Parts: sequence; C-alpha cells; structure tokens
Amino acid sequence: MLKNEILNEISHIRAAVQQKAPLIHCITNPISIHDCANVVLATGGRPMMAEHPAEVEEITVTAGALALNLGNITDARRTSILISGKAAMERHIPVILDMVGIGCSHFRRELTEEFLKQRMSEAVKVPESPLVLKGNMSELKALAGADYHVSGVDVASGDVLSEDNRTEMIGLAKSAAKAYGAVVLASGKTDLVTDGEKVCLIDNGCEMMGRITGTGCMLNVLAGTYMSVGKPMAAAVAACVVLGISGEMAAGQCRGTGSFQTAFQDALFCMTDEDIRSRIRVTFFE
Repeated sequence: MLKNEILNEISHIRAAVQQKAPLIHCITNPISIHDCANVVLATGGRPMMAEHPAEVEEITVTAGALALNLGNITDARRTSILISGKAAMERHIPVILDMVGIGCSHFRRELTEEFLKQRMSEAVKVPESPLVLKGNMSELKALAGADYHVSGVDVASGDVLSEDNRTEMIGLAKSAAKAYGAVVLASGKTDLVTDGEKVCLIDNGCEMMGRITGTGCMLNVLAGTYMSVGKPMAAAVAACVVLGISGEMAAGQCRGTGSFQTAFQDALFCMTDEDIRSRIRVTFFE
C-alpha cells in the first residue's frame, strides 16, 4: 500500500462516514464514554452507548459497527460484550475489541479468550467477519502468550516499539493477526497495524495525547466508526493517522491539558484532506 493509496482510502472513508452517518454501538468505559461519543459525532457518525445485557443484541444488529472496550469491567458489561460480539460477528458487522489491561488481570484475559472462542465458531465464519484487535504492545504480548511486562493499563517501558525490537514486535503482531483472522492495531508512540501480511507503522501524534485520559479509547471508537464504511486495515490506519494529526494540531493551540482537550475535538471536526496530506507519517512493509 503506497502513501497516495492510503491518502485516497482515508479521504474516501471520511467522506463516506459523513454521507452515511452510521450508527456506532460502543460498549466502552465510563471514564471516557463522553469523549468517545463526541469523537464519533465529530467525524459524522451516530454513537449509541448502550450496555445493558437485556438490550445490547437488539441494538448491535442495527449498527454499522461495534466498538468494545475492557477498560472498566462490570458483570453486566462483561455479559454485554459477549452478547454483542457474538451477534455482530454472526452477522458480519465490523467489530473492534480494545483489550485494555489484559496483561494485568486474569479476568480480562479470560474474557478476551472467551470472546475469541466465539470468533472461531462455525456460525461466525471468520473470513467474512471483520475484526480489529487493539491494544498496546504489552497487551498484544499478553494476547500472544509471550513474555511481557505489567504496568497497569499502560505499555511497559520494555515493550515500547523501538528499532531494537521492531522485527520481533512486527512478527508477533502478524502472527496474532493470522491466528485470529483479524487486523491487529498495536497503539503507542508509533502505532502498528497489520492484517498478517501487510504492515503499516504510523508516527503521527504528540506527547500531550498521553497527558489526558481516554485517547486510546477514542482511537478505538474512531477505528470502529471508520470500519463501518471501510476495510478493517484501512480503517485502523486511517483512525491512527487522523487521531494523531488531531493531537498535533491541538498541541500548537493549547495552554495545558484542559484547552488541549477542546482543541483536540476541534481539530478532529475541522480537519481537511490537505491537513492529512501535509502531516501524514506512515511507513509500509510487506
């Protein structure tokens, strides 16, 4: 995938969301639910933040995509994630799962494993069911059963993508993508996206994005929004690029974290194709 190709893909995806205004069902966490809803709205989608087990299947089957997040698990949210995930995958509705904290909690790892067992059932038919598995590098290593470091829900310093470990991390992400028939999005200072064959590294973003809560959750729902109209890998790359550029644009206009949040939302809403063309920083591998 060449730079001009991804620029065209991003432009098409952004325009399609604006035109279609897809319903995006988000089962996220209360820490970032307000910001996540606003991200979907800012890009042209319609957020639905329903999470009660009695209604989630009915809502999911009407949605353009399903965005799931393990950041704050309750009994009800756990049940709803499994119900909604199964309903979406059986109907080939795009799903993104943000595996927040699976490296520091057996409970979250077991929930992820149960979700992925549903993925492998005959009813789902893996190749036809779009799925993105999102996490930081520590969470990705936990998913893959590799040695990893625990640092709460943040990536451990030893797991940060670098020149020294890039080959290992790319191989790990590609193997996970192939194993689960999914696109893997490993977020960080450099984001990594792979479908098991192609790999894209995205270097957009800024330090201020790590100083506010919920930017990873926002990336999750933005990728979900873009998946409703685009292919999973292109949607994941587009989300990383657009959110990262929003942070860069906002950082030049803020005084601190409070004004950054406002400028960040404004940048996301006001971004043009030319802003993306002039700022995009991506590297592709086969």
